[in-house]
Amino acid sequence: MERFTENLMYASRWLLAPVYIGLSLGLLALAIKFFQEILHLLPHILEIAENDLILILLSLVDMTLVGGLLVMVMLSGYENFVSRLDIDDHKEKLNWLGKMDSGSLKNKVAASIVAISSIHLLRVFMDARSIANDKLMWYVIIHLTFVLSAFVMGYLDAMSRRDKKVS
Repeated sequence: MERFTENLMYASRWLLAPVYIGLSLGLLALAIKFFQEILHLLPHILEIAENDLILILLSLVDMTLVGGLLVMVMLSGYENFVSRLDIDDHKEKLNWLGKMDSGSLKNKVAASIVAISSIHLLRVFMDARSIANDKLMWYVIIHLTFVLSAFVMGYLDAMSRRDKKVS
């Protein structure tokens, strides 16, 4: 009975595979939205104000960072929790594949969230005239919460890695 339970639990990791495929569909949706924004921008490029152009470009950078985050979570999550990716030798392989454990994935996700939050905060500041001060304050507080969380997670990870080396 114990062996059956352990095998069943181990096999249940494959329930995550459709979730990672779902993330790839989310990446497709993001790519469609990205190019939709570019197609909306191009016809008006000569008449658009500089600040508006910067806001649109920051939005595109934001989408790119989210896309990178999706790829990182999708591929390294699949490798860490479901199965190794069996990529042919003649195909290009990302150099970080197989080297990112769940701890480093967590830290990279936290750093990506901070970067995405930074871009969003910059977009808010570009349009600060039209945003109430209390709302601006909350944007900053939320961003600083992300920064502090990422720092603490990185610090704890570094401490645990150091403790493993000492042991």
